[in-house]
Amino acid sequence: MNTHSFFARAAAFLPAALLLAASAVHAQHLTLEGQTGGFLTPTAYVVPSVEGRVLSHPAIGYHFVSASKVIGDIQTFSIAEGLANRAEVGYTRSVHMDGNSALFSSLWHSAGMNVFSGKVVALKEGTGGVWMPGAAVGFVIRTGDHFVSGALNKKLTGADKSYTNGDLYVAVTKTWLKPPVPFLVNLGWKATNASIFGIGGQATRFGGRLFGGLGIPLPGPWKTAIVPSAGFTQQPPQVKNLGAILVGGKAHIPTTLDYAVRVTQKDNPHFSFDIGVGQVAGQIGTTYIANPPLGFVPVNLQARKVLGLGLSYRY
Repeated sequence: MNTHSFFARAAAFLPAALLLAASAVHAQHLTLEGQTGGFLTPTAYVVPSVEGRVLSHPAIGYHFVSASKVIGDIQTFSIAEGLANRAEVGYTRSVHMDGNSALFSSLWHSAGMNVFSGKVVALKEGTGGVWMPGAAVGFVIRTGDHFVSGALNKKLTGADKSYTNGDLYVAVTKTWLKPPVPFLVNLGWKATNASIFGIGGQATRFGGRLFGGLGIPLPGPWKTAIVPSAGFTQQPPQVKNLGAILVGGKAHIPTTLDYAVRVTQKDNPHFSFDIGVGQVAGQIGTTYIANPPLGFVPVNLQARKVLGLGLSYRY
């Protein structure tokens, strides 16, 4: 076969292969906080139920985020239940392991927190036309959050305090399964008083933030689909109690970015594996440490490149 013939056949085959892989985009697997979606951000889809039944088979998920230099490693164990292809509810237990920084890891000396979530599909994708995206509204409630704000409250006042924070969000999602390139694009807005999904503590106020992501399904070996993706989540600008220890009284909390690859089954997918890198936060400010006499010290969370792993299974 000559080179021209090879590339001509490859060009003809690629759209069909991409369409076969695109069926896996509809597989709804769990985020870090136990909602259906990407690695971090929820989509407008829910855990599917068999036609004619209200309750779905449950979806379970496990995630691991390695940020041991300062923040500490995080594991989450999730379960979510779909309701008549219109709604879902879920619970996640977030388990924390202490970091290695003698100066700053004490801000995260906590066993973890509880995360409750729910979502309702307000508009099913394709209603009124093929270009119509799906839309969903949802909530997240985190309880027992001692991270950063709670730890600093104890240092400043002596009182051990945990916080409850949460999100109210709208997500709009469109899956396109036609040539030349199938994709899933997601965009949302949330009102939140949590910094970095509660891991960064309590925000100083309830405010609006944007989030979104894009995934491109590609055909993989052994009847799999490989979906490279990228996502972002804006973070509240300030964290409660954190300004008390920073020079100038203000922190710099950047937008959280994630770059992940999902491997899942091409046909009727139930299982998925995610691996990716997150950009969370580096230097967020400067503090002054008088005892021991260190002087001005940059507060660097050393979490601009953190490894994340995820496993999801839908029964």
